[in-house]
Amino acid sequence: MSFLKSTACAAALLLAAPAVSHAQSTDAALDILSRSIAFRTVNGSDIAPNQTPEYAAFLKDRLVAGGFDPASIEIEEMAGTAAFTATWQGTDPALKPIIILAHMDVVEADPKDWERDPFTPVIENGYIFGRGSADNKADLSMVVATIIKLKQEGWQPKRSIVLAFSGDEETAMATTVHLAEKFKHAELVLNADGGGGELDEHDQPIIYGLQAAEKTYFDYTITATDAGGHSSRPTAGNPIYRLSAALQRLNASPFPVRLDEITRGSLKVSAERASPETAAAINALLADETDQAAIDFLSADPNYVGTIRTTCTATMIKGGHAPNALPQQAQATINCRILPGFSMEEIRDQLTAIVADPTLTVAYQDSGTLAAPASPLRDDVVAAVTAAVHSRFPNLDITPAMSAGATDSMHFRARGVPSYGVGSVFMKAEDEFSHGLNERLPIATIAPGITHWETLLKAIAN
Repeated sequence: MSFLKSTACAAALLLAAPAVSHAQSTDAALDILSRSIAFRTVNGSDIAPNQTPEYAAFLKDRLVAGGFDPASIEIEEMAGTAAFTATWQGTDPALKPIIILAHMDVVEADPKDWERDPFTPVIENGYIFGRGSADNKADLSMVVATIIKLKQEGWQPKRSIVLAFSGDEETAMATTVHLAEKFKHAELVLNADGGGGELDEHDQPIIYGLQAAEKTYFDYTITATDAGGHSSRPTAGNPIYRLSAALQRLNASPFPVRLDEITRGSLKVSAERASPETAAAINALLADETDQAAIDFLSADPNYVGTIRTTCTATMIKGGHAPNALPQQAQATINCRILPGFSMEEIRDQLTAIVADPTLTVAYQDSGTLAAPASPLRDDVVAAVTAAVHSRFPNLDITPAMSAGATDSMHFRARGVPSYGVGSVFMKAEDEFSHGLNERLPIATIAPGITHWETLLKAIAN
């Protein structure tokens, strides 16, 4: 199925107008989002207690008020936070469930740094401000409002739908691991914390990314050691020089180019919007992955180097212990963003080969991440997402996307569950403040977001 043009299959998935007022559901989503922002769901904060369990209880109350059986909702407190699940039983018990994934937690926000209190929702100039207003309470709130809307209309899914909301996606992902293990036999995951669209300065759509892969985030250390000594007696074993030489070799030794169906689809769409020179390089690489001129051109562009290859770069360095002594140790942190399909062990071995100095050690830094394969671009998922996006922008291309990593999807993909970032939010690049000061969401994205999720759920769950 083409990912670049609308299809008859996708168009057929567009459903009739709902009986319940769309405006009511939009208002409900905004209300849920406003109340959600007020819960300080920061895991491991030194400023204030984590309110994720209380937030989960609030979500349960909203779903119960919307017609869900309290027994179908479970809140599990663990690791200083909580995991939330709500199950809507489908009519065919033989079918595997669909998981709707989102996270309740947010990154830290210190009120003294913000123009507005980060945990007090503020509606101003067409935006709602507050920590989590975009990441990830926006789509979470729209999912909950949409599920309640469908429930009240009497719609019944054929496949069971499970809302699975984690409580520490931004930190240790302990609840994510729990949810991924609990639902490792699911049909697929639709992740609200991934994918999405971008608007230009005139509020016209530029692109919608269907996230089907993530790079693996992993850190390594390269360490040089020596006996040291007085600085007046320099030796050839100086760890700083040896480490510097190894880092120069790393800088001069990029990892090989590897393309798959996701990065190829992304590059094809990029070529349609790129400058003539960039488009020529992309098309040359798509025709021949060994085209060195195209590789060199795209590797020099930060927008493309991470798409076409694994990247490993030095990000931190430390060494020495006194200004008048030879260093006894020098160490560099190497941050790698690893393409799907490559293990952390493989990358360590390649780093060791590049360093080419047996007196240096290359070791892991445990960051809690793991390698996960790309998810296949299933026709049913692509058709459903196409229908959802075209409910708002009928002619917009759907672009397969790989993110730099990592979301909760990582743990599901690692267990063999296909996972797709299918968020509904469209916004301008200049409005993107996730994890930053004065995070905000355009209120105008909520109403079409409800339609997006309704169209998507009706298509994929049946």
